[in-house]
Amino acid sequence: MSELTEPAAFRPAPDAAPSPWLALHVFYAANPQPLLVKCVRPLVEQLTEEGLLSGYFFINYWLEGPHVRLRLRPSGPEAEAEVRRRAEEAISGFLKTRPALYEVDSGFLKDFYNSLFDIEFPGEDRAAYMGPDGRMNLRPNNSFSYEVYAPEYAKYGGPAGVELAEWHFRQSSDLVLEAYRSMNLHLRTVLLGTSAQLMMVMAGCFLPEEERLADYLDSYYDFWHRLFPGTGFIGSSEYERTYEREAPALGARFAQVRQTVASGDLSRLPAFLRRWAEHCLELRERVVDLTARGELAFPAWDGPAREDTGQVRAEDPDAAPLVTVTHAPAVLPRLLSPYMHMTNNRLHVTIRDEAYLAFVLGRVLREPAQGQQAAS
Repeated sequence: MSELTEPAAFRPAPDAAPSPWLALHVFYAANPQPLLVKCVRPLVEQLTEEGLLSGYFFINYWLEGPHVRLRLRPSGPEAEAEVRRRAEEAISGFLKTRPALYEVDSGFLKDFYNSLFDIEFPGEDRAAYMGPDGRMNLRPNNSFSYEVYAPEYAKYGGPAGVELAEWHFRQSSDLVLEAYRSMNLHLRTVLLGTSAQLMMVMAGCFLPEEERLADYLDSYYDFWHRLFPGTGFIGSSEYERTYEREAPALGARFAQVRQTVASGDLSRLPAFLRRWAEHCLELRERVVDLTARGELAFPAWDGPAREDTGQVRAEDPDAAPLVTVTHAPAVLPRLLSPYMHMTNNRLHVTIRDEAYLAFVLGRVLREPAQGQQAAS
């Protein structure tokens, strides 16, 4: 990290309340890895080191064109102007020196994103994102804008759940940025191997019971398969064909991860997975604690909800009421789904690949012989 410090005027008082979140959407029609590694990572490191930032996270999204949604929370009102200035300077500089050269509207991705648009925005809420031709608007490539940050209270369990999610999102974002820096995630085999192991750890920490975990992974795959009916986007028969090739190594690794987590001796895991397991176990404890105190509330639907859809926002007077849930076994899989999905999102793992990994991991749990073979 940089050793530079800002003048004292920019440093908030120790007891200053954090400012509201700033939400920047950076439209970048290319693999986001360079943007995240060369721009976002040094930006948040410097802002954090200098006491200007109390939180951050990012996600990848496709609405109105592929972009990174960067959320920054200044450490206090007096830090907000400087955080804005630094962020705008860093993003503008990156887009100028390393612009994305591909234009979505000139290739097949426009049709792909419009298919997503039709599936995920079938109702009245699509009008805000739709052009006169009935197709999704596209923002200018290599541009950024400030947008409203709307916490997803329905998905994460109300205000207390959103606060916990924001804490987790920072840990997840840190993990992914470190993985981008230290691993060859541009190689598909490395990316999917990393995703599979992170899914193993998180799911195993949240749901240690083997049968329950297998049921959950099956339902996770089924959710994505049902979400894209008739598109062929989420596979079935091709997943069966590749299963036999992938299952032995994944089954053995999954068995080792689950045994290690159950033993409590996380030192047996590689450092990267050990840190993730420690975080996931703490996250699980916090979920259980909030549930026991009756601080989590959800609407009456299930499944890995998506960004911008199926939300209940605090300012929406017509939204369905949230119902307090005090049964931790019901809450854990409900929150595991968006937690796990958003980490895969940050890795830039496609929903298709995520569904495939859930399919394989669920299957190997039901075929214990796969887990007895020596890991590669």
